[in-house]
Amino acid sequence: SAIMHEDEKAADKMVARLGDFLGMTLENSGDREVSLKQEMDFVRRYLEIESVRFQDRLVVKMNIDPETLAARVPNLILQPIVENAIKHGISRQTNMGSLIISSERHGDTLQILIEDSGPGLQPSNENGKGRKPGGIGLANTRARLAHLYEENYRFEIKNAVPQGLIVTLEIPFETIKSLQPE
Repeated sequence: SAIMHEDEKAADKMVARLGDFLGMTLENSGDREVSLKQEMDFVRRYLEIESVRFQDRLVVKMNIDPETLAARVPNLILQPIVENAIKHGISRQTNMGSLIISSERHGDTLQILIEDSGPGLQPSNENGKGRKPGGIGLANTRARLAHLYEENYRFEIKNAVPQGLIVTLEIPFETIKSLQPE
């Protein structure tokens, strides 16, 4: 709402993106799993909204291996991770922030990395301030992965060098047949 008083065109653009974002959410709401392509389309819509909000302070790079696009992933698994990167990483910076999303296949495993250039994990001080490795969104993500894959997944959160945070998600590589190249 704050942007409506500052930049009417940007506000219109953001409302249109929010409509697209909501439509995609509703379209796939009953699906337990979607293709990585669908998930990345959803993340792109979300990042379009954030790009309007951050304007030139957010740079997004996607290194998505085309071979991974047909891989099955839990529906809406990446959005809370990307949201955390924006909220706890990018928004805490006054200068340019970056977000890199990568996917690769390693044999029978799909690996997805989300890296931000924020402050990284810091121990809490006496006031309870500092970026902590968790919260409700990430706890729910971890619980969903455990429910779907039992012990057959990896979800890791660690500091990047020289700064920032990297979230690694590894799940079994299984494809959605209709999206496989012929």
